[in-house]
Amino acid sequence: MPKRFTSKDFLLSETAVRPGNETLELTAEAPSNIALVKYWGKKSGGVQLPMNASLSFTLSRSKTITRAKLFPLEKASAQAMFRIRLDGKDRPDFAPKIEQFFARIDPYAPYVRYFRWEIDSHNTFPHASGIASSASGFAALARLVMLLGRRLGLPCDEPFCTAKTSFLARLGSGSAARSVAGPLMLWGRHDAFPVSDDLYAVRPEFEPHSDFTDVRDTIVLIDRGVKPVSSTRGHDLINRHPFREARLQVARQNLIDLAEALKKGDWTAFGRIVEAEALMLHALMATSDPPYILMQPETLRLIRGLQAWREQSGRPVYFSLDAGANVHLLYPGREHQGVLDFLKNTLPELYADRAFIADKVASTKE
Repeated sequence: MPKRFTSKDFLLSETAVRPGNETLELTAEAPSNIALVKYWGKKSGGVQLPMNASLSFTLSRSKTITRAKLFPLEKASAQAMFRIRLDGKDRPDFAPKIEQFFARIDPYAPYVRYFRWEIDSHNTFPHASGIASSASGFAALARLVMLLGRRLGLPCDEPFCTAKTSFLARLGSGSAARSVAGPLMLWGRHDAFPVSDDLYAVRPEFEPHSDFTDVRDTIVLIDRGVKPVSSTRGHDLINRHPFREARLQVARQNLIDLAEALKKGDWTAFGRIVEAEALMLHALMATSDPPYILMQPETLRLIRGLQAWREQSGRPVYFSLDAGANVHLLYPGREHQGVLDFLKNTLPELYADRAFIADKVASTKE
């Protein structure tokens, strides 16, 4: 069994590195991910600890690419100094979350404060529209932090490096813990999975069946805008939700059942669980206090069209949703052209605008 790390394993003294006076330029990228069993709700008594374990597919084309120019300081600043741009535009509205991230990781990467950071970030998909841009964004930033540590002479071998990157990313965005490796990532303690942990995500100990080696994810961009309610707010509302305990029980069992479906190559069982998880997530949001609904009419139109098409054709194509209106269509690679034809017939206006991302799940070779 892989070594289990604690937060103490990731601590670093401020004297462990000598930054020097060289200006550095670093680049890192990280993928988005689509949770199959959803993480919704945070434990009390810790920072970004999941209320339930989650399992995700790592995507290969939907990603964040982040570049940083690091200017050395004469001495460490009291807090991280940085400037952030997205697609070449200054984003001071991002500053509070990034400042919080740098403060949280300080015990584990104090060398960050020996530089002034000029950060430029770019997503290959719409930002803040419910496609886990915070996950890929903070995972990319965590990779930059770890890359800087290696440039400064800190050793970092596997699996320690992946675990610590995931640990740091989690302190920015919980789901970012799952955006550091793939193709499957498990985050959150679950008794049925001995390697699982709340502090960082891991590759599950089981191998999926060969029928899951070429999985596609076509993301239909129903709404490119910023969603009206943040995931952070949604996580807070689950704490007083009347269905909270029932949700936790269902999530625990769904994770066990989904792992079995993946091991057996059972697309039907896979689709049943993944779709139930997506609908349950949105049902929890709709029954929160206050309630909120993120689906759009086109979301329901697509889901209903898919269900009818699947029943008529027998094709193993299933949907998932994150906390937004956009729809992920998950299916074997052999069904790709059929899915495009379905979209053209069901949502011709979106198809004409090419309002979708033809992604795929990162293979074990990537």
